[in-house]
Order: sequence, then C-alpha cells, then structure tokens
Amino acid sequence: MSKSDGNIDFGFTEIPREEKQSRVKGVFDSVASKYDLMNDAMSMGIHRVWKDMMVTKINPQPGEHLIDIAGGTGDIAKRFLKRADAAQARRGGERATAIVSDINYGMLAAGRTDTDGGRKETINNRIERVCGNAEHLPFDSACADVMTISFGIRNVTDRDAALREFYRILKPGGRLFVLEFSTPPDKILRKIYDSYSFAVIPPLGGLLAGDKESYQYLVESIRRFPRQDAFASMIKDAGFSRVGWQDYSGGIATLHWGWKV
Repeated sequence: MSKSDGNIDFGFTEIPREEKQSRVKGVFDSVASKYDLMNDAMSMGIHRVWKDMMVTKINPQPGEHLIDIAGGTGDIAKRFLKRADAAQARRGGERATAIVSDINYGMLAAGRTDTDGGRKETINNRIERVCGNAEHLPFDSACADVMTISFGIRNVTDRDAALREFYRILKPGGRLFVLEFSTPPDKILRKIYDSYSFAVIPPLGGLLAGDKESYQYLVESIRRFPRQDAFASMIKDAGFSRVGWQDYSGGIATLHWGWKV
C-alpha cells in the first residue's frame, strides 16, 4: 500500500504513486497476447477451476447485468453469461448482459477473438468491452447487479477508491466478488508456493511470453497484497455488508465477497 512519502509498491520496489498505473499498464500490454496461455502454464490449469467455483458462488440469474473489472480476455463474463443462460432456459426471463472493463486496450483486444465455432452469435460477441480505470469507472451509479474482479485488484493503485467505485455502481442488493491470489495460512504450503513462484514463473514468462520481468513483478505483487482478513476489512470500509471469503487450494487464491444493502 501507499507510503507516507507518496511512494507505493510495484512488486518489491517502491515507486512514485503516480507512476504505478502506467507501469502496470505496461506489464499487461506486454503480456496480453499470451495472458491466457501463461495462466494455464503457471497454475497448471487450476485457475479455471477457481473461476468456475467463483461463478458457482455468484449464481448468475436471468436478466442480471454483470460488470467485470480488469476483465481482460473476458473469461469470467463468458462463464457468467453461460450460467445465466442455463438458468433462463429452465425458468424463462430476460437474457443476462455483461460488460468487461479493463485499463488495457491490448487485453480487451486479445479477448475479442471469437473461437466459438464461427457462429453468427456467440457468448463472446454478446460481451460489451469498455476501457476504464477501476478507480474512476465510466458507469452510472446503481446500474449493475454483480461486479467482479479476478486477479486484478492487487494491481490497482488506490484499492480503497476502487472498492468505493464498485459500491457506487452496484444496485441496492447487488453483490461484489473479488478473486485474487493470496497467502496460504499453512507455513509449509506457503514455503512450497513461494519456492515454486519465484523459481518457475518468471522463467516461464520469459519462455512463453518473452517477458520474464513482467512475471517477476506479478509474483512479487502477490506477496505485497493484504492478507485475507485485512482485505475483508477494506471491503467493509467501502460500505459492503455480509462480507466474507473462502480460500481456494489452501489459500493460494481467495474469493472475497460483499453485498450492497
């Protein structure tokens, strides 16, 4: 988090606060084309299980409107719409809708590729894509039923401001879900995870994405992110109720949630 002298963490490095947004943008501009491939390689595919578990917890309903922040290539939005469509097929009602917002044009562009069999209408091309900063989003107040952010909140310069934006944009009764890498409570697992992260992920990023340094930052940024209880307190401070969290894979990742009431 921010320092009294105006600096902020960028991985293990302290930089001027006003530089973080552009530095983070540079990281994701660099890795956008290989982002999904790297996620599979780094997590051995388990990030897909975490995201499926997240969407199960969200329980998408017909007619709901999702805004996915730092949504990149749109994998959460696609899962959300598929689940909502299944519920609509069973019970009727209106179609759900989804917007993916990301500060990186490159990430949004990488998600536009339609791989769903070439059909005229697909889940992917139903998603609206908007470039926006999580701290100052271009959406009306009380317009979303669900807001999500997956593996993105740790890269936001002012997380408190972003959480307040999420609260503003949600309708009364709306719900927020934040999936993020976290700190395993078990010391042995934490040691194994740290060893794997620093020894394997940056070199893998160099091999597959041609950018070892960006993945070094991503590994370091996880270690600077608040622990589960501290981040839950931040969500409460932004105004949310019914705040909770669930660790995945022993706390390597954690799903946080809160309701606007």
